[in-house]
Amino acid sequence: MKRKHPELPDRYDAFLQELKERIRSAQVRAALSVNRELVLLFWGIGRDILTRQQSEGWGAKVVDRLAHDLLQAFPGMTGFGARNLKYMRAFAEAYPDQQFVQQVVAQLPWGHNVRILEMVKAPAEREWYIRQAVESGWTRNVLVHQIEGDLHRRQGRAVTNFQRTLPAPQSELAQELLKDPYNFDFLTLGTEMLERDLERGLIDHLRDLILELGKGFAFVGNQYHLEIGGQDYFLDLLFYHLRLRCYVVIDLKIEEFRPEFAGKMNFYLSAVDDLLRHVDDTPSIGLILCQDKNRIVVEYALRDTGKPVGVAQYQLTESLPERLQSELPTNDDLARELPRFNLVTMRIRLERALQAIAEKRGLSTKVVGIAALTRALTSANALSTEVVADLRTVRRSKPTRFKRRCNLETLCCLGWKAMTDARLGNYDVRRLRPVT
Repeated sequence: MKRKHPELPDRYDAFLQELKERIRSAQVRAALSVNRELVLLFWGIGRDILTRQQSEGWGAKVVDRLAHDLLQAFPGMTGFGARNLKYMRAFAEAYPDQQFVQQVVAQLPWGHNVRILEMVKAPAEREWYIRQAVESGWTRNVLVHQIEGDLHRRQGRAVTNFQRTLPAPQSELAQELLKDPYNFDFLTLGTEMLERDLERGLIDHLRDLILELGKGFAFVGNQYHLEIGGQDYFLDLLFYHLRLRCYVVIDLKIEEFRPEFAGKMNFYLSAVDDLLRHVDDTPSIGLILCQDKNRIVVEYALRDTGKPVGVAQYQLTESLPERLQSELPTNDDLARELPRFNLVTMRIRLERALQAIAEKRGLSTKVVGIAALTRALTSANALSTEVVADLRTVRRSKPTRFKRRCNLETLCCLGWKAMTDARLGNYDVRRLRPVT
């Protein structure tokens, strides 16, 4: 029997038929477990493509043809394009252990797995993000945000005394929950911010703050009031952690860590344990967030502290994203343009003043423009020599090329751009007086 496409490998038709049957079977099972079956199906297809590429030398053209045939066989089912088949192959190559795929990886939607495959290259790091996404129930956008924020590197890196101050199971979990540094790039605060500005910004972005803190943090309050010995004290931020079953006190600092911060936090935790902690709660935990820290200083400060305290840094956005930088004027642009705006405003005022003088002299009201008005008033001996010289300087102003689309031609419709002469930009129209 003559084959319809002799360029295809041997047993291709049998393989295609086998895939069709497997896909139909998976569609039935998918009614009960859509995502898991789909991911396992894609892994199996990817494994078989990888095996045939290695053993039979299948190339990209065969994969493209396979995609075409599968899309024809299942027109109402997405996911069988050539690009996705190549993702399946890479997916199977990245996770060769079928048991791991069944028990762990298949718990995530295919879109999550593709993002991890694209964005994370180290196998151990991939597994970490998979487990975190499954445990925390991250959406795809949250997963991408955590990968871009390098959560794997930051998680569990805060300097703490938990190993000494908490029992083993809780100390390990608490240590793993704290990060260093914390990423507060959702805030837009300048270098001159105060601690209350930082606190207010975090409260205004509470959803982003809780996302950055991690799963299990429940917000209790900010500037939480405690009365101790007849005196008022206020906690910057107070949370309750549902998994640790304890209060978490956060103290915000806009400076480098100092040893006395640990003593203050120890005092706060003693008060919270005495006034707020329930009998079933575990000991409260303190987190001091600073702009900077010396690790050795922190370790000495926490060494003999009786309460569980962690110290971490936080990061704010240091610069605008590149896509915004390209749309906004630079300092040089602003410095170059401000005199031009002044000069254009001055020219408009000059022309109006010249027109007023011309009207008082009974000259034609049809004369417009600084050049024509200057000639008419000069002929009528209505302007002083000094003013005429300044007006000639303005008329000789030559246009300069401005890089941005929003230029002075568009804004002012003058047909030319002014020179960057700050002195002319501060020109005093009161000097325009008719000669008596």
